[in-house]
Amino acid sequence: MSMIHYEPYGMAARGGDIGRLFDAFSAFLPRHECEDTAAGYDWSPAVDIKEEGGGYVIRADVPGIAPDDIDVSLEDGVLAIRGERKFDSEEAKEGYRRVERAYGVFTRRFSLPDTADQEKVTAKCENGVLEVAIEKQEKTLPKKIAVNA
Repeated sequence: MSMIHYEPYGMAARGGDIGRLFDAFSAFLPRHECEDTAAGYDWSPAVDIKEEGGGYVIRADVPGIAPDDIDVSLEDGVLAIRGERKFDSEEAKEGYRRVERAYGVFTRRFSLPDTADQEKVTAKCENGVLEVAIEKQEKTLPKKIAVNA
């Protein structure tokens, strides 16, 4: 006699025939940004950080995000990049079968080194890449102090 696993409702959670039916059906439904956030589909853009001669450069991949939907701020030596990729509800009406791109709000924070000049930070967004340039502070020359007798 073989053992049979007891399933009180006659279906395994996402493993039985009913679970597979729901999975197959959900592929035809459009996803909205509120679902992504609620279901834990948080995302953040890939970032490259590079030190170049006179400063630092941070490049973030933000395809499909308008520059108006990106906020770059600097406070207490921490650079914050926030943005939102909005779900286009017009596109949802066209009958998507599968949506894999992430939608919703993201935030990335970076602690700047002491050598960064917080007054000289610029940001631009071109071709889906956000570039934040941070200049280094000008080095102060050593001051000669006269010794009096």
